[in-house]
Parts: sequence; structure tokens; C-alpha cells
Amino acid sequence: MRECTIRSATIQGVDAIPVNVEVAITQGLPGMAIVGMPDAAIQEARERIRAAIRACGFEMPRGKVVVNLAPGFIRKTGSGFDLPIAVGLLAASKQISYSFVEGKLIVGELSLEGQAKSVRGMLAYLLCAKEQKLGLLCPPTEDNLAAWSDQTVEECRSLLDFMTGDFTPSSHLVADDAPHFADYADVGGHATAKRALQIAATGHHGVLLMGPPGSGKTMLASRLSSILPELTKQERIESARIHSIVGADLGGIFAGRPPFRAPHHSATMAGLIGGGNPVRPGEISLAHNGVLFLDELAEFPPNVLQSIRQPLEQGRIVVTRAAGNISMPARFMLVAASNPCPCGYYGDEKVSCSCSVTQVSNYQNRIGGPLIDRIDICLDVWRSDFDEVVGGGAKGMDSATLREGVLAGRHFAERRRRNRARKLLSAHDMMVECDMDEQTTRYFKSMAEANILSGRAIMRVLSVARTIADIEQSARVRKAHVAEALNLRVRSTIGGPQ
Repeated sequence: MRECTIRSATIQGVDAIPVNVEVAITQGLPGMAIVGMPDAAIQEARERIRAAIRACGFEMPRGKVVVNLAPGFIRKTGSGFDLPIAVGLLAASKQISYSFVEGKLIVGELSLEGQAKSVRGMLAYLLCAKEQKLGLLCPPTEDNLAAWSDQTVEECRSLLDFMTGDFTPSSHLVADDAPHFADYADVGGHATAKRALQIAATGHHGVLLMGPPGSGKTMLASRLSSILPELTKQERIESARIHSIVGADLGGIFAGRPPFRAPHHSATMAGLIGGGNPVRPGEISLAHNGVLFLDELAEFPPNVLQSIRQPLEQGRIVVTRAAGNISMPARFMLVAASNPCPCGYYGDEKVSCSCSVTQVSNYQNRIGGPLIDRIDICLDVWRSDFDEVVGGGAKGMDSATLREGVLAGRHFAERRRRNRARKLLSAHDMMVECDMDEQTTRYFKSMAEANILSGRAIMRVLSVARTIADIEQSARVRKAHVAEALNLRVRSTIGGPQ
């Protein structure tokens, strides 16, 4: 019996799980059997591998071929096992040297002519190879793998490359120029909304913009990326890995641009939070380290909306299946926009609303109080007047100026947190962090009682107030900071107080 083991991996959620491809050639009737919980795509690999081996001038081994994908309790998926199985067959039958593939994690699909083709999730495979202290051998890919790690990455274009073991080192492509964003200077008026979005970007707070059609909600939200800081190296790797799984372009993330995901309101629960068979990341994971924008929030199915409540607080989503739990990161900034009623004009002073009280109540209840309670900033947005629209944004309200405030606030918060002994776990800890004087504390207590704020809402208001103080480089949260935070939390015009 002739044997060979090739190192490979399979995608599970957003991670690549190591898999050993064990190939054994024994006496018996010619044929190939693949065991170890393979899916249909892997079972179909038998025909692709036979055709590819013969097309490249190799011979299929005589006898019975058994391929075991270990460990056997993990479900293996995808066509990325074509290349490692074919290489294992050739190495076991002594048609190629095992030294060409030793110490390497191999993944790739094969065409019938033997050409190697890239598969989704190549960055996840690279990170898996790094954890296993292996080099990565794969087909050419556009994911710019050499830029993400100092791990050895080699490319093979065909099975013919394994005759000589002459593989091409993966090259590091130059990053794109700085990304271009639409500017807040193009948005006339809306000084309060821009200020609110600056605070949200600084403290990573959720935002709900509610107002009549044409008031500028979508325009304001879509420009949020222009004031967000660039991704750190670690954040780029985390986000790029997730986008690689679904085959999305990594150019923007490679350039440091935070993800901005805007799913349509017809999205399913699996599409939003992740799922399917095999489990794939949803929109909340694709928005990791970036922004999830839910336009027309009240039009989303209520059960789909409520499914994001837990990830909002925990920063991850756990999808439970019969085979076990799969955890995927989902630390995103939620920005939502909605009309206040079905016709859209409830509360508008210039256009009459045609909806009944019951219709307005039912429409807003589709969003749900528990979800709104988890959103830090709830803001009413009204239409700008003619002069503001034509004249453009107010001075100091362009993206560059707003971004300076965001960066300054984040840097001040980072310096302040260096002296913090532990994570903030309670309202008492947050009160200590805010360091309010007695007068400010009394004011906040009276306003919290008057507006019937929940425990979570109290923490959210304190967090926003602390962010406002950071933007102003103030070590102590003052009454003006608390008042502004309360004003951004308690809506009284369209939706009523929370």
C-alpha cells in the first residue's frame, strides 16, 4: 500500500479549519472513494481530478484509491480539495516528489485541463497556514495575499508545475490610492445631524435617523465613512478575512476603508446575521469594524430586525446547528433610517399626514422598543430650506473638519483609558469614568427619572456624554455634555420620548 498525507483546510463560518488529506493506493478494483464527511462538491472532485491528471500527462494510479479527509467529525465543503487530492495521488504514486509539497498547506480547484483555480476564502486559508506554521501553496488570486502576512505564499497555475516544483512566489501589489468619499460639505444644513454623526463616529454609537421622505437621512448616513478613521492593520485582517469568505473585493479594506454594508429591507434572517448550509457570514459580520446601514428600518421584517439585538451588545453572532455552534465576529456601528409612518409625513409641519393614530403606532412598533433601547442616538431629521440646500453645508461642517474632531476625540479617549484599571461593567463604573460634579449628577438623575430611562438607557446616555467630553478634550463630563447626550437620546417631536 502506498500512502501520502497532504495538509489542507476547510471553511467553517469565517475560519479555515485544518484538514489532513490522506491518500492510500491499495490493491483491488480500480476506483476512487472519498470519505470523511465530504459534501457533494468534494464527491464530484473525483471526475475533475481524473480528467485533470490525464490532461497533464500523468497517469491515474492502478488499483483502489481511498481518500480520507481527517478529522472525520468535521463537515468538509467546497471545491478547494481538488488540488490537494490530486497532488496526494501523484505523490503517493511517486509521479512527483513529496518534497515539493512538504510543509505546505495546499488548496485550489482544478479544471478538466488541469489548470488551478482560486476559491473563496483564500485569506482565511493563509491565516490557517500561519497558525499551523506552514507555507501556503495555491492558485493565483486577486486577494493580494502577500500583503496580509509575512508567511510564505507560492502560486501554481497547473498540475504541470508539480513536475518540477517550480512555483511562483506571490507578489505584493501596491495599495490603491486613498479612497474617495462623498463629502458632508455637499449636504445643505443639518448641522445637528452632522454633529450627532461625529459623536457617533467617535464613540462607536448606534444612530437612528427618523424623518419624512427627502429630509436627507440616507444622504447623511451614506457619508459617514468619510469621517471614520482608517482601519488598523489588525482590523484590516479581520475584515478582509470575512469578505474573502464570500468572494468580495478586498481593495477598499486593503486601503484602510471601513466596511459599509447597506442590505435591502427584503433581506432574510440568514442573509443578515449569517447561516445557510454550509454556514456563511451575514451582513452584520461583513460590517465588522465598519458600518451597517439599515435604510427604511421599519420595512424590515420584525423578526429579522430583532435578531441583531444580541450581536449589537456582544460584538459577535453565534449560529447554532446540529453539528455545533459557529461563532462569527459582528462588531459594527448600526446606523438606521426610517420614515415615522407609512405615508412618511407624521409630525411634518408643512405636509399633512394621512395615517391614523393606529397606523402610525403599528408602523413604529415594527422597529420594536428593545431594539431602539439599544441605539444610543435617536434623532429627528427635517428637510432643509431652499437657501441651505442651494448654499451647501455650513462652514466647519465638511467631512475633513468633522473627521478631525473624531480623531482628536478617539486619541483623547485612548490616553484616558490607559489609566483605567478594568473594563466598565456597571453604571457605577461609568459614573466614575465620567467624573461628574455633584450639580451635574443631580441634573442627570432628575432628567433620567423624568424621561423614565431604563438601566440600559442610562448607560447609553452616560457613554454618549463621555464621548462628547472626549471630543472637547475634557477629563470631566459636565452638565452641557449630559444635556447634549440627553437631547440626542430622547426624541420628542416625531416618535415621543423613549
